Amino acid sequence: MKEAGQVIVFRFPQTDLEEGKLRPALLLGKLPGEYDDWLISMISSQTRQYVSGFDEIINDSDEDFGESGLKVTSVIRVGRLAVVSGEILLGAIGQISSERLNRVKNHLSDWLSEK
Repeated sequence: MKEAGQVIVFRFPQTDLEEGKLRPALLLGKLPGEYDDWLISMISSQTRQYVSGFDEIINDSDEDFGESGLKVTSVIRVGRLAVVSGEILLGAIGQISSERLNRVKNHLSDWLSEK
């Protein structure tokens, strides 16, 4: 069963709509309505892409790292979002803490609320 906070495997599309590589993504939440559509955020091991105050780093020393299913320190890229059908998600590899999920959502919400 899918739920917000799970780290899933997904073929994340490139910005030019070309088929992307198989990579982890974070389930942020199921969209309202009858369809099994989910808002997801890309996760990358390229931590140099981290945007301070916007993205979220998950270090291999963090309490929830072991449960995340990630192999190395990674960045949750809050600016790399997609809405995808739950049918094309390839499965969960782990879970982040509810505190971290709330921080990620707050980063996005704060940015959307800026005037």
